[in-house]
Amino acid sequence: MLVMALLMALNYEIFVFPNSFAPAGVNGIATMIQYKLNFSIGYMNLLLNVPLCIISFFVLKSDYAFKSLTFCLSFSAFALIFKYGIIDISPYRFITETGTSICLAPIAAGVVNGIIYGYSIKYNGSTGGTNIVGSIIHHNHPEKNITTIIFLLNASVAISSYFVYGYKMEPVICCLIYSFLTSMLSDKILRGGKSQVKFEIVTNEYEKMSKDIIEQTHHTATVTPAKGMYSGKETDLMICVVNKHQVVKLQKIIEKYPGSFAYLSNVNEIYGNYNKTGKLKIKKKS
Repeated sequence: MLVMALLMALNYEIFVFPNSFAPAGVNGIATMIQYKLNFSIGYMNLLLNVPLCIISFFVLKSDYAFKSLTFCLSFSAFALIFKYGIIDISPYRFITETGTSICLAPIAAGVVNGIIYGYSIKYNGSTGGTNIVGSIIHHNHPEKNITTIIFLLNASVAISSYFVYGYKMEPVICCLIYSFLTSMLSDKILRGGKSQVKFEIVTNEYEKMSKDIIEQTHHTATVTPAKGMYSGKETDLMICVVNKHQVVKLQKIIEKYPGSFAYLSNVNEIYGNYNKTGKLKIKKKS
């Protein structure tokens, strides 16, 4: 959480502040306040997020609250260190003299923040703001759709940025780009980076087919009895998970056995070991 807080503070100093646009969420509001009133986001972050972290300690799990508080305090500390020049990072700020590459700033900032946001949640913490509010609402009302609340807040930030940054559309567009990339990257991280493909194969040739799968893909399969409801005939269902680049190879194996068919779906993440096949042992449960 300390490392991610440092990355977010750098992200704001290098990409967000020099290019005059507001990111999404509570920090977007804090960024606009800093721009108009010169009140540092480091202080604003403490005022907004420390009370939320304290509330989450009593409402949610203590581990979540502690990690979120660690992030918030660290982010404020790093933000103030950079603001007052204790560590000078001005040579690394991204801004062009003509402003023609302004769209690159929210792209870079959104990608970095998406990674930070995704991993903070994955490790049972948060970056504060709407994350904590959403978690508290979801805890007390699991049936509520918190995405609507977060969307409304982000939309209000985007609309407000038009008036804050001199009645220009560029800050609004930058906020939208930032929000989209943050959401996309964090969602990808939370879904897992070990995506594979699952085949569910209906066949009467499970023994021969399993042997081909093991020999050619170095993955094994699970076999279970099945019954075709249209024909009423007994058959077998094989479940096999392979890497994406092995999809065509498995399709060719299935084509060798007439009467067999399969459907496939994406698997976001694999837990445990499915690579070591060991000796070929195929057992059919009766």
